[in-house]
Amino acid sequence: MTTQQNFLIYNTLSRSKELFKPLHAPNVGMYVCGPTVYGDPHLGHARPAITFDLLFRYLKHLGYKVRYVRNITDVGHLEHDADEGDDKIEKKARLEQLEPMEIAQYYTRRYHQAMTRLNVLPPSIEPHATGHIIEQEELVKQILESGFAYESNGSVYFDVEKYDQVHHYGILSGRNLKDIINNSRELAGTGEKHNQADFALWKKAQPEHIMRWPSPWGDGFPGWHCECTAMGRKYLGNHFDIHGGGMDLVFPHHECEIAQAVASQGDQMVHYWMHNNMITINGQKMGKSLGNFITLEQFFKGEHELLTQAYSPMTIRFFILSAHYRSTVDFSDDALQAAKKGRERLMNGISDLDRITPTKGSQPEVAKFVSTLRQRCYDAMNDDMQTPLVISALFEACHMVNTLVDHKSKISEADLKELSDTMRLFTFDLLGLKDEKGEGNEEREKSFGKVVDMVLRLRQQAKEAKDWATSDQIRNALTEAGFEVKDTKDGATWKLNH
Repeated sequence: MTTQQNFLIYNTLSRSKELFKPLHAPNVGMYVCGPTVYGDPHLGHARPAITFDLLFRYLKHLGYKVRYVRNITDVGHLEHDADEGDDKIEKKARLEQLEPMEIAQYYTRRYHQAMTRLNVLPPSIEPHATGHIIEQEELVKQILESGFAYESNGSVYFDVEKYDQVHHYGILSGRNLKDIINNSRELAGTGEKHNQADFALWKKAQPEHIMRWPSPWGDGFPGWHCECTAMGRKYLGNHFDIHGGGMDLVFPHHECEIAQAVASQGDQMVHYWMHNNMITINGQKMGKSLGNFITLEQFFKGEHELLTQAYSPMTIRFFILSAHYRSTVDFSDDALQAAKKGRERLMNGISDLDRITPTKGSQPEVAKFVSTLRQRCYDAMNDDMQTPLVISALFEACHMVNTLVDHKSKISEADLKELSDTMRLFTFDLLGLKDEKGEGNEEREKSFGKVVDMVLRLRQQAKEAKDWATSDQIRNALTEAGFEVKDTKDGATWKLNH
């Protein structure tokens, strides 16, 4: 276990930073809302995935045993997060003339591929909403029994007004019911609902609706909010530590989740609610529904009118970690350029560690810097995961590395080891960045090939000048470096023997 750290996290429920104390240490239960799988993952999906991956890595590093549950929404999420309209997956299936599960399967796979590239660790459990229909039906039955729901025309709705009289609806978002009702009054006629603010727990399936399951109330499908309450409870118990997701889920999704939990079991399920802020484009939230999103694939290939070049997965990860998770990040090509340079600077700093020759002792300012660096990085992480401060401390370390490489300062062997261990721990293990150099980078390969071709041209010139000594010297040096050189009538060819 690492040295004892006091880890503060911001709890949306209390609107304050709180000391993280698990309910059942050393075990930690964490649930994060995953994607609705009806389209390619975009930058907006990358942010919660990277934010909670950072939290997952840090909690594990602090010595906790974390059960991390992140769901896949493959049914029930209707357009505009409403109770009416098309299921997002079913609509896509109709457009593509595919079975809805084909859509869900395809985009789940795409999501996983993108997450692997971003070096996001897989969760401990990844339940699908369609695999937990029975649990969701049970939840609806419990809420009906407690008197906070009603059946209407084969659908079941949550009675928000009745719930609000006993408990308070709106504790997470800070909204009060009167305002919610007044805002929704202009919507003509409530139809099946007692109140426009009521939300669906179970929806009756219309004849044309493909995704349907039998239930005590007739064939239908669960409301969008049910899945997280049902699956969180199944895998993490009636009370667990952290529930996370994007800030856009605070209302209605997470607010409804709290109401469902309290209505079904009498108290709240979740201790700490954590939310990452949005990625914006020109100040507007990036999202599928707004059509202003850029997919991760487009970033990796550089195929979008707003991009001047392709950006690697680690540049995207660095870009997201360069801002605090609770602040908005406004996307621009310039910001990505800066992230690319920043990431390269950090990677170069770490690889330059190998070029430092330690001396007997360290200079006082070097010794002081090294002795405080680790705790400075911990302090930043302990203050609600202040990744920009961690990165800034690591940049200072890179500057220190440069002075040591240039022999402008001195460092002892023990201090060099501490500097190297700290930089690697926070860069690779906790921030989850990877050095992309060794990953068959096409640009590097091209540059590499150009250099070898140039060396072979020099050898050819030496041969033409009958300077055999230089010609052999070049050939031997290339062979030693692992290149196989063949002389053909059309000139020399080469290949690298790995």
